[in-house]
Amino acid sequence: MGIFSRTKDVQQADIEALLSSSNDPLKTARLIINEMEDTLVEARSTAVRTLARKKEIQRRMDDLQNQAEDWEKKAALAIEKDREDLARGALAVKLRVEQERVQIAELLPPVEVELEKLDTDLADLRVKLAEARSRHRLLALQSATATARKDVRGALASDKSGVALDVLARDVDRLGAEAEAYDLGKAKLEDQFAQLERADAVETELSRLRGKLNNKNEGT
Repeated sequence: MGIFSRTKDVQQADIEALLSSSNDPLKTARLIINEMEDTLVEARSTAVRTLARKKEIQRRMDDLQNQAEDWEKKAALAIEKDREDLARGALAVKLRVEQERVQIAELLPPVEVELEKLDTDLADLRVKLAEARSRHRLLALQSATATARKDVRGALASDKSGVALDVLARDVDRLGAEAEAYDLGKAKLEDQFAQLERADAVETELSRLRGKLNNKNEGT
């Protein structure tokens, strides 16, 4: 059985909690990524089908609109030729076509709502997948660092040469630094958006104040 049973589970997943409760966080991170990638593929397939349905509806609506316009032209031609019987027939067909178009148009709003939901779901899935991949890379680095440190202890126990130990120690330091670097300057996506919103709010307030001062100066 997989970690997630539905798309909503992926969107609401607390990756840190899942990894913290796992006996093998690195393996769990890989499983999370695999399931998220599968869910993303399924969501994209659903979006493709929904988009195709929307285009089909719009194409049918356009076709019916063209038919209605064509029958109106036919009715106008019949009137010009003093054939009101043909004009009435043409207009009757036009009304029937327009009614069908109205019925088809009623199918469009639910499809558009579904597309908006899919758009949100796909965006959430991409964010979660990026988060899971980042955590997997960090865990892999930490695992490599732990392995290197174990090798250093083994080398010390077996009395290896000092030069080899220095090289190995530097490799361990580098791996540790790389692992720590993943956390440096790492701001949550929500924080970044919050910063953008605060910046926009400041700019809006600045524009308002400038406008107020300009109006005051113009008044004097």
